Amino acid sequence: MDLKSGYPFWPIKNGLIASYPALKEDVTCDVAVIGGGITGALVAYHLAKAGANVVLLDRRDIATGSTSASTALLQYEVDTHLSDLMTMVGRDNAVRSYLLCLEAVHKIGKLTEELGDDCGYTTKKSLYVASRKRDVAALKDEYEARRSCGIRLDYLTDGDISSRFSFRYPAGLLSYDAAQVDVYRLTHALLRATAGLGAGIYDRTTVVGYEHNDTGVTLTTERGCRVTAQRVAVAAGFEAQQYLKRKVVSFKSTYALISEPTGPIQGWGEDQCLIWESARPYAYLRTTDDGRVLIGGEDDPYDSEAKRDRRLPAKTVRLLKRYNELFPQSPIEVAYAWAGTFGETKDGLAYIGETNEWPRGYFALGYGGNGITYSLIAAEIIRDLFTGMPNRDAEIFRFDR
Repeated sequence: MDLKSGYPFWPIKNGLIASYPALKEDVTCDVAVIGGGITGALVAYHLAKAGANVVLLDRRDIATGSTSASTALLQYEVDTHLSDLMTMVGRDNAVRSYLLCLEAVHKIGKLTEELGDDCGYTTKKSLYVASRKRDVAALKDEYEARRSCGIRLDYLTDGDISSRFSFRYPAGLLSYDAAQVDVYRLTHALLRATAGLGAGIYDRTTVVGYEHNDTGVTLTTERGCRVTAQRVAVAAGFEAQQYLKRKVVSFKSTYALISEPTGPIQGWGEDQCLIWESARPYAYLRTTDDGRVLIGGEDDPYDSEAKRDRRLPAKTVRLLKRYNELFPQSPIEVAYAWAGTFGETKDGLAYIGETNEWPRGYFALGYGGNGITYSLIAAEIIRDLFTGMPNRDAEIFRFDR
């Protein structure tokens, strides 16, 4: 699957941060990680820090799949309201999943400090608005659900919103625990540190075979090289579905644009919070550390790369129109636009851990709108599974839930 098209901004901004060799010989390790995007990088780093001998493989250049197309809003909310999730998976698991994502937002910030590269990480507030009057009741229920489990947020009326911003909505939730990051740069920083811990990082290396026995697994690459490991961790993002017979995800196409550097945006507020809406599909906006505006959305069901790519020009026009409706006094000029493919699960939760389809394997499938926070959670769970440490949260994201 071609995961993106157009001109994703992060590789253009950062250039080729690092290059890695293709695997051209047989190797042995404790854990082989398939996938060199943000998920694979987090999994590999956590395993290597725990003392595991890690080999990471990616069929592309590092971080040039869906990671390069990510808009990298870091939020604790999953794609399912907490109030709805409680009825789907039970109150305890629903609340715990939200709190894990909230913790992950801040853990990523601490991780950038640990790596010695801020990677554009900036804490933000997040404004979630009711797109229509009929959504207000659901937002009130969601406010109470989050408040009841200790999440700090404010309920905003239409008057509150219009007094702070240049737009009006019937209601909104203003959360205090959010952030944004340059995820392409973060991926490279993680892998640089992982390599420093002795891991082998190989890109342009495609896995074409998988065998297992009672003691380990053997991966075979398209060049005929063999990777022998105790375990394998599949962190191939939205392409991981190809490794599973059971369909756990529905694919969609999403679209994004980023502006040329611009001046202050009138009506956004001094802290320029993240903005997203209750409508489905929803639009979402953020700024960057070099003074640009990033807006994404206009999702539609995934059909093919060709159809997704043909829609990009029209989708770009619609996203720009959406921005202009919100901030009519601060026009922007589009610098780059792109489209990407992402996946959603039936309950909005990730799939993390073991499945009978892949003996001696772990999966880190951080699907949904907050895949980066899920990836951090997956890295911690997989580390604990491999090292034999108890992790009560693995139960929430298990495949047979």
